[in-house]
Order: sequence, then C-alpha cells, then structure tokens
Amino acid sequence: MNTQETLRAHWPEWRDRLQAKRLLEGEGASLSLRIPGTEAMWFGLATDAAPQRMPWRAARHHAELHGKAYATRGDAGAIAVGGGAFGHCLADFGGAMPQVFDEQARHLGPMGPASGDLAEAATALHGRGNVLLVRGRPVCIGMTPMRLALNAELFEKCAKAYVLAVAGGGRVHPLPWIVRLVANRRLAKDEQRAMARFLQGQLPEESKGY
Repeated sequence: MNTQETLRAHWPEWRDRLQAKRLLEGEGASLSLRIPGTEAMWFGLATDAAPQRMPWRAARHHAELHGKAYATRGDAGAIAVGGGAFGHCLADFGGAMPQVFDEQARHLGPMGPASGDLAEAATALHGRGNVLLVRGRPVCIGMTPMRLALNAELFEKCAKAYVLAVAGGGRVHPLPWIVRLVANRRLAKDEQRAMARFLQGQLPEESKGY
C-alpha cells in the first residue's frame, strides 16, 4: 500500500487507542490524518467505522476545524477534537493552562487562549502550540499519529494535575522562562522538520528523546 492507503487503513487503530483511554469524548469528537503531498485529509467522527478523504478547504461541519488547522499549520500531521474529562474541565478554569511541566513545554508548547469560533482558533494556532480549547472542546495536534496519541495523553495528564491544584486553591507557577525557551525551541525545530517532510510528500520522522 502507498502512504495514503496506509494512513486510511490505520485510522481506526488510532481512533480506538484514543477512545480506549477516553481521549476522544463528547459530541462531534473526531480524528483526522494529513495526507502528505496533498491538501487533503482522512477524516472521521469517533463513531465512524472508517474515515473519508476530504480536501481541507472543502471541509464543513465537524471537519471544518480540522481543515483550517491543516491550512494554518504545515507541521500538523494528525488532529483530534474531543479530549478527555480534565481537558474539558479547563473551560471552567480560564480555558488555558500555563507551561508547568517539562514534558508539556517540550511537546505541547504554549497553549493559546480558548477560542469561541474557527477564525479565532486559526489565529491562535499560529502560536505553534499543540493544544487549544475551541468552543469548550480540546483540540490536540501531532506531527504524526503516534505523536498525536502521546500529546493527547500528555495533555490530559497535565490538565488533571492543573485542574485539581487550582480547584483546591493551590498556587500554580509556570516553569522558569529559560526552561520554557529551550523546550519550545526544540519543539519548533521538530515542527520545522515535519513541515519540510510534508512538503516533500513524506511522513515526518518520529521525535526521539527530550
């Protein structure tokens, strides 16, 4: 199989992995995979048996956010809309989470402000972060399907710690600026490499180590 068909064949596996960990929850929960070298994606709702091929710019309804994200972010290889219970809870605690964990800063980057519409979301995604609340639903991005799954798991873990701390009246301090700077620069380099691979019609290599 070529890359396009391989991605389609594996879409249900990634959907199942996210669902098994309750990371594709809520109405309109959906998963998409970028098709390298094209302006199209494999898109499906969490309830679909298989995805459908869809051009980004023709995407409508639940698929429209995915299409806008791919058009905005040349490094995005996979997108999940839905998230887990604690990711959804962030909407009640300001809608965004500071960078308080090393791994969060390295792989999720800065989280932009919660967005109420798709135009705001597209603007916020220019900030290069890999997670965002849009209309109260977590949107998670990865350079590859594997990185997406890991990012979704990481985000839910960090959101749980953050929400419980804030709900309990605790004070949460962001990482020192130099730690955030180094981690975010490494993430930016990964994203630049991923963008170059997609432009060549290839899948990005998986990021290794910290």
